Amino acid sequence: MTAEPMTPRDVASGPEVADLLVVGGDVVTMDARRRVVAGGAVAVRGRTIAMVGSAAAVRAAFPGTPELDATGCVVTPGMVDAHQHTTGDVLARSAIPDDLDSRTSTFEWAVPLHAAHTPEDDEVSALLTAVEALRAGVTTIVEPGTVAHPLTVGAALRRAGIRATLGTWGWDVPDVPYSLPTGEALARQAEVVRAFPPASAGGDGLVTGWVTLVGHDLASDELLVGAAALADELDTGLTMHLAPSVDDVHAYQRRAGRGPAEHLAALGVLGPRLLLGHAVWMSPAEIELLVDTGTAIACCPWAYLRLGQGLTRAGRHVPFLRAGGRLALGCDAHNAGDRVDVLGAARLLAGLSLDAPAEGARSLLAHEAFEVATVGGAAAIGLGGVTGALAAGQQADLVVFRADDPAWVPLGDHARQLVWNAPTHTVRDVLVAGRQVVRDGHVTTVDEAELWAWARERSAALLARAGIEIPRSWPVVTAN
Repeated sequence: MTAEPMTPRDVASGPEVADLLVVGGDVVTMDARRRVVAGGAVAVRGRTIAMVGSAAAVRAAFPGTPELDATGCVVTPGMVDAHQHTTGDVLARSAIPDDLDSRTSTFEWAVPLHAAHTPEDDEVSALLTAVEALRAGVTTIVEPGTVAHPLTVGAALRRAGIRATLGTWGWDVPDVPYSLPTGEALARQAEVVRAFPPASAGGDGLVTGWVTLVGHDLASDELLVGAAALADELDTGLTMHLAPSVDDVHAYQRRAGRGPAEHLAALGVLGPRLLLGHAVWMSPAEIELLVDTGTAIACCPWAYLRLGQGLTRAGRHVPFLRAGGRLALGCDAHNAGDRVDVLGAARLLAGLSLDAPAEGARSLLAHEAFEVATVGGAAAIGLGGVTGALAAGQQADLVVFRADDPAWVPLGDHARQLVWNAPTHTVRDVLVAGRQVVRDGHVTTVDEAELWAWARERSAALLARAGIEIPRSWPVVTAN
């Protein structure tokens, strides 16, 4: 695509100084015109982007600025993972059997793992997840609230340098382990948000507390209404799990005689602050309710296939998007979506929509899937205009893909190459808020070798403490 002349809107106001120029690559801007600037450059000033344009124009505007050479590379916005568990499963990766239904997987495996977590386990888990995300070009994650030690996790996410929202688990229904009285559950949510306040309340804009109920059918009406009111009061987001499988549909029918989203609508909980994790089993009427109220959905396609939850039978995510819904992608937990790979999730969602198109909805094409992974996902989690695109005034969250790999040779259409080839393995450099957190494929903020050793040590101790032995598909023998 031929680069268009820059307009005044491409250059932020202020003195012509910058801290770094990312120069020479094809810049996939995801701006309002979805331009690709061939042989382009991005000027970074502090945390934000000062200019996007041709290499010559940007160098002329900011002479003498240090450069990151991206010649022959592809530069994109950082990707958004809107539903990513950072603790629990990550230290038991590939441990949970794949012949279990989702309820058994959750309550016989995931819950005991979480219950056995120490603060150190939460810390190493969060670091490991953040490093995996950054190396995959994911610069923003939404932690969906299964964190026992949120202050520890928040500090770990800040150390890694990733942009994140953070919460802690909360439910108040009787006869469920670790349930809290409604008031205590809400107070715990407020404590996390006040520890990591939104930018509007003086937060750093990197790690932000959200109200994060576990959801499903594990919240009373009082807790649901109180959580929505608390998010309004603290000017932050609200997220919860809902209807990844048909179980929640049956539960809400027994509870209220209506579907899960219909019940939330009746309580006044739906709205633009709310991000629903999953929402696979939604009726057409519920999809309409979600669109009309501005409620967002985080779709985690690999998790639904891995757990056999019925995405191909019931999923309406593409019709939701086509109707104007706010859709993001997620990678879920490490025994569900398994990999933190938003490009892979975009590829799967697009492929399923082509193979089994939803009635009355046009299939999702590569350029649209990449929008969901970046600018659309950012808008869905309330960060539109902050991240998800490379444009002046946006946060400098960007990814440099090296193109000296078969996945990029020869270079065809950028969107189709990004989605259908899903070249996560070619991520070379990553910036978050102007800080280089990945260089030459490795995270700069932690010692990776030390982290791998720490994670292996903590994993063995956690599994032993939880009383879990990994069932093996093949016999493991010691070589003589």
